[in-house]
Amino acid sequence: MLTPVILSGGAGTRLWPLSRELYPKQLLALTGERTMLQQTALRLSGLAAASPVVVCNDAHRFLVAEQLRQLKMDTRAVVLEPFGRNTAPAIALAAVAALKMAAGEDPELLVLPADHVIRDVGAFQKAVRTALPAVQQGKLVTFGIVPSAPETGYGYIQRGSESAAAAGLFQIARFVEKPDLERAQQFLQSGDYLWNSGMFMFRAGRYLQELEKFAPQIARVCRAAFENAASDLDFMRIDAKTFENCPSDSIDYAVMEKTSDAVVVPLDAGWSDVGSWSALHDACDADRHGNVSRGDVISEDSNGNYLYAESRLVATVGLQDHVVVETKDAVLVAPKDRVQDVKKLVTRLKEAGRYEHSLHREVFRPWGSYDSIENGERFQVKRLKVKPGATLSLQMHHHRAEHWIVVSGTARITRGEEVFLLEENQSTYIPIGVKHRIENPGMIPLHIIEVQSGSYLGEDDIVRFDDRYGRKGTTN
Repeated sequence: MLTPVILSGGAGTRLWPLSRELYPKQLLALTGERTMLQQTALRLSGLAAASPVVVCNDAHRFLVAEQLRQLKMDTRAVVLEPFGRNTAPAIALAAVAALKMAAGEDPELLVLPADHVIRDVGAFQKAVRTALPAVQQGKLVTFGIVPSAPETGYGYIQRGSESAAAAGLFQIARFVEKPDLERAQQFLQSGDYLWNSGMFMFRAGRYLQELEKFAPQIARVCRAAFENAASDLDFMRIDAKTFENCPSDSIDYAVMEKTSDAVVVPLDAGWSDVGSWSALHDACDADRHGNVSRGDVISEDSNGNYLYAESRLVATVGLQDHVVVETKDAVLVAPKDRVQDVKKLVTRLKEAGRYEHSLHREVFRPWGSYDSIENGERFQVKRLKVKPGATLSLQMHHHRAEHWIVVSGTARITRGEEVFLLEENQSTYIPIGVKHRIENPGMIPLHIIEVQSGSYLGEDDIVRFDDRYGRKGTTN
């Protein structure tokens, strides 16, 4: 049975300020009600596929698990990369995991990035079925997107003659790096070039065999890191010390450009990798003025814009071909033809030591979320949302005291040796150095206003004594 592999790494920095290091674009609902990760998982329905193997960043593990839980979807494994090493190692870890669970079989893997848009799911599934006979013969299949424009932001695949492995597949003449506009126009006119989608299909063992041939160090380190992996709740935590020695390389450079067994399936399915704000604009339905609007937006005499409001009204007058994105803590305004430079802004934020490149004002945790709604010298105010049945860790702080007011719901509070309930409009005080915990024993979300005061209010001033989510000794 086909085993999907969903790659949920990456930061999506070109979609800042919505996409951030600790809440990247694949975890956002950019083109509909579902997040991009959820859309990727739902795209598998009807393929007679097994539960997916998901590879994600350790910092995203609870968000990934929660989004799949919302779909009532089980996973075969959630493999946690301690740090990113590009796609060749990520797929190798998934291949080793799939082989371990396959009871002597060599499963067919369908490798899908979690952050792509595919409008025509039927065409996508047809392409997967077209590729299956070649995979069963030991071929390594990539899916090439039939180009609709002379795009300079994608790599290309030049297809050769039709493959003997199966109808609808082609030999790969060569891979081409991102071209300039003139070459991209030539590629489009020739009809022989496809966009490199980053989606693949092959047997797990066959991929590892080719990886050992062309990138032996990656194969060796990934096997060793997996063998030293530890089980952590529902996660498979790869050994960081071993994986640190893994070279960083893409599957294209490490294997696909070198193997003699690579073939390509052309795919025309309304695909986009949503790699920029302009690409997101094109992937969404626009109004009669060419505007894509999300949230509380009013526009007058404005055309061809992407307008996003998260927490307040966004209004435009006479604006043409721009991107305006408002979040609780940042606003981006840029011409659509300059959105590739958003990545430069993120770099400047990092260099300045600011938090906005990695965190939103509202930060998500396995128990819920907190929103820092106000702060000043020696104080900070947060709004906590605790999911039904969830509990924060038993913890204490060296430098801050906390005052909690229940806005709605019921809280079970641990304060030192005391355990008691707080109802709506009731409050309590947690002195510096006292162990404490919040639990939500109810059936509805618990909302608490937390007022912190002290000499240091950083998130790293947490000493955890007990935590149901396996975070003891961490700050996330």
